[in-house]
Amino acid sequence: MTNQNIIIRNAHTNNLKNVDVEIPKHKLVVFTGVSGSGKSSLLFDTIYTEAQRQLIETFGTFARARLPKLSRPDVDDILNLSTPIVIDQRRLGNNLRSTVGTVTELSTYIRLLYSRIGQPFLSLPSFAFSFNHPEGLCPHCHGLGKQVKIDLNLFLDKEKSLREGAIQHGHYKSNSYLLKELIGYNLFDADKKLKDYSDEELNKLLYSEPVLLDKSTTKLTYNRNFEGIARKLEHAIIDRADDEPDDDEKNAYNKFFTYQICDACHGSRLNERARSVKINGVSIDELFGMEISDVLEFVRKVDDPMEISRPIIRKVSFLLEQLVEIGVGYISLERPVSTLSGGESQRVKMARQLDCDLVDLLYVLDEPSIGLHPRDTEKLMSVLHRLRDKGNSVFVVEHDPDIIRQAEWIIDIGPKAGRLGGNVVYNGLPKGLFDTNSLTAQCLRKKPSGDSVRKAWKEFYSINHACANNLKDVSVRIPKGILTCITGVAGCGKSSLIHQCFLPAHPEAVVIDQQPIGRTSRGNIGTYIGIFDFIRKEFAAATGHDASLFSFNSKGACPKCNGQGVLSYEMHFLDSVKTRCDECEGKRYKLEVLELKYQGKDIAEVLDMTVNQAEEFFKVAKINRHLELLQEVGLGYLKLGQSLSTLSGGESQRLKIATELRKRGNIYIMDEPTTGLHISDIDNFYHIVKKLVDAENTVIIIEHNLDIIRRADWIIDLGPEGGKRGGEVIFESTPEDLMKCERSWTGRYLKGVI
Repeated sequence: MTNQNIIIRNAHTNNLKNVDVEIPKHKLVVFTGVSGSGKSSLLFDTIYTEAQRQLIETFGTFARARLPKLSRPDVDDILNLSTPIVIDQRRLGNNLRSTVGTVTELSTYIRLLYSRIGQPFLSLPSFAFSFNHPEGLCPHCHGLGKQVKIDLNLFLDKEKSLREGAIQHGHYKSNSYLLKELIGYNLFDADKKLKDYSDEELNKLLYSEPVLLDKSTTKLTYNRNFEGIARKLEHAIIDRADDEPDDDEKNAYNKFFTYQICDACHGSRLNERARSVKINGVSIDELFGMEISDVLEFVRKVDDPMEISRPIIRKVSFLLEQLVEIGVGYISLERPVSTLSGGESQRVKMARQLDCDLVDLLYVLDEPSIGLHPRDTEKLMSVLHRLRDKGNSVFVVEHDPDIIRQAEWIIDIGPKAGRLGGNVVYNGLPKGLFDTNSLTAQCLRKKPSGDSVRKAWKEFYSINHACANNLKDVSVRIPKGILTCITGVAGCGKSSLIHQCFLPAHPEAVVIDQQPIGRTSRGNIGTYIGIFDFIRKEFAAATGHDASLFSFNSKGACPKCNGQGVLSYEMHFLDSVKTRCDECEGKRYKLEVLELKYQGKDIAEVLDMTVNQAEEFFKVAKINRHLELLQEVGLGYLKLGQSLSTLSGGESQRLKIATELRKRGNIYIMDEPTTGLHISDIDNFYHIVKKLVDAENTVIIIEHNLDIIRRADWIIDLGPEGGKRGGEVIFESTPEDLMKCERSWTGRYLKGVI
């Protein structure tokens, strides 16, 4: 038996149908197939999960107790696995202390550089240049670069007393423990309206330094420190270093906080001493604020006659070169990782791996081309080949035709999605795929269709003198009632133009962005699209019982598994074991609920229906309208009760599109909506967009996919490059005219598809 292949026997995870397959190691292997066919089930849920599980099993019990507890996937055997490293699109975190510089370790090396050759030479250790260390951080913002303050107008209702609920924060709501404790301190008149408090009393309530309270002077049975409530909450946010959420993501707890650039350090995060040290006239905070491509240029010019810094410069230059090569040279090292897109996060992770000296690893990547302009795909392929050339296996889930064509081995899963997928349609060299009848092969063989008919326009929306981020005084017209594509290389200013300049002026627009949908075990297709409530009401009307009885999250839940359908047994140092609930048999409901029928079916049987089956079963307009939307976006094969956590990336994206299409609007903004879509799904998606345009809606799509761009009625191309070298509108017209624009990277690649 050779160990040059990973051998999989009888894999039946999710929709996989007893798959037997051998996959060559030390090659670039691309997993293809329509969304929901089972690609991720095979690569992530089977191969990667088992490799990770076996790796964790080699650790001692103490370490295992603190690592993820992974159950063995549904597979009989997997042989010849390597140590796995997943490079996915998951965000790198939401912490202000984590920046591109810290996660790539470039900050560490640059701090060392400044501590050794910076002028004036202060004999400082490297941590004196760190905003995460007391010696280096700005004392005014604690190294966050932003000052976090409570908006007192939102926080307090001065027309009320403390007892009446003057404090609006959720921690101090009526009858809460903290409110009772505050009143029990006997420091404030709990029945006096806050508007009648003196400035001294109000300042004490909000911003008092911690003071020890003797229990003899309070109504408490123990000694306790009192700290001003606003001060205490502000410090909690500072300690956690939470970044400011978007307005639409603020909740009852974080909506009271405002973030402002620190007046003392001007956002640099560092104290004055750290900022005073320079190399070639540039301080460390100024260097962190530069684009990565400019930092590389700066480092190459550093002159050190003593050659103390040579090894540091060599290391920094290598890391910077990887980031530039992989297409993120336009971002800065000071940029918080929470602001990176999924694609940018993935490319930063990939660049980090190029500095890894371990070999015979198994790299698992999820659509690394997301967010990349066609121009940058070649750079991506170069990086993937370098990972392979170091003696590693590189396994990629991908829909991009250019990457599929450059693979060394292809595994095509299908033939279709859901229950109609889960089979290996093709496993072999790329040239053999073209001789099959799989959907992937058909799409790759397909020649682009003839010229599209461009819809004419007369009226338009205006954006005038836009300067957000890297935009350079941009003025542009967005036509009404047609499909407009906003194009350009990554970082050129597309999102800044639409999300930060156009959207605030048109808050009525329906936005379909790349934010992931909520993934919980209790959320399913029916609850997310909004039809589960209607279905429960139909059952209630037909049976004469309360609608909440038909919810597995409420009164109808099986008492043994609490509506989960499975029982989980904690095995302490071993993996927890999940088994199907023996009382409800995995149906989630009480037995008496399952005896109640609607048109001969119980609620569990309805949730087990596919969208297509449910559309035939129900004759209720409100329900059928929602089901038809799911069919329109190609999700008719999904079950109504299917958990959101089991959906592929493409399925999640289309589910979100279907949900947003319910809304009535005349402006639709879509941010890379083809993310996760198979080539064959692009046509289905375009027909949805065309229906919106035919109904005189304005559709604006930020997109890299050439198959969508070529069908646009109007294109606004930004560039010419990313970062400070972008931010200009270099073209406004039809796709045919764009191909003649010599400055446009998009135009050059569009020639191959029109």
